Amino acid sequence: MTAPLLRIEGLVKRFGGLRATDGASLSVQPGEVHALIGPNGAGKTTLIHQIAGALAPDEGHIAFAGHDITGWAMPRRVRAGLARSYQVTNVFDRLPVRDNLALAVQARTGTSLRFWRAARDEGERFAAADAVAARVGLADKLDRIAGELSHGEQRQLEVGLALATAPRLLLLDEPMAGMGPDETARMMAVLQGLRGEVAILLVEHDMDVVFRLADRISTLVSGRVVASGTPDEIRAHPEVRRAYLGDEVPA
Repeated sequence: MTAPLLRIEGLVKRFGGLRATDGASLSVQPGEVHALIGPNGAGKTTLIHQIAGALAPDEGHIAFAGHDITGWAMPRRVRAGLARSYQVTNVFDRLPVRDNLALAVQARTGTSLRFWRAARDEGERFAAADAVAARVGLADKLDRIAGELSHGEQRQLEVGLALATAPRLLLLDEPMAGMGPDETARMMAVLQGLRGEVAILLVEHDMDVVFRLADRISTLVSGRVVASGTPDEIRAHPEVRRAYLGDEVPA
């Protein structure tokens, strides 16, 4: 098997006497969609925070693309190809869609200080922004103010902001949260379009979405990964059904 793009081993995060993650371990292969599921309070968002660099683990290790990144700051992780979105929409709501994406491209590429290149660099950034907008289904919304977009469109833009950093791994924390059926279908189409190009670690409560999108699924219960496998393996896993899925498993 190909070496994992991401491997976490024994991650522990304590908040006082609470272990939000308690020896969590999993791996993500290049190009795969890997879903992380579990009941509320299982530690999923805390785990994503540790992988992204927003929280430092108290114990354990995080390896990405063959490097131990456990002690790396978040900007260094982004430059290495690890990007994330959040449960709450996080966009520049007073700027147009194109400017939102151009700023994300600029954060990845940097800005030249040589004035004679400034116009060309700006054109390249906006061309890159337009290409990302097309990938996330917002090609016809480039001039719309981000704060005027629908909730689902703002979530698509947020995925675009992460995608504009040219990641190798996207961490998506409940990208379908608060969406109606049509918006969910559009987001699923966006993520399907990224399959094989960029790895995705997806936290999601919609089990229909999870079982339709994921190549592999890991289940987190009380801060520990109790099972990892294909959708069919997770669907049939007795401990997962008992701890979380129950009657929610899609047929």
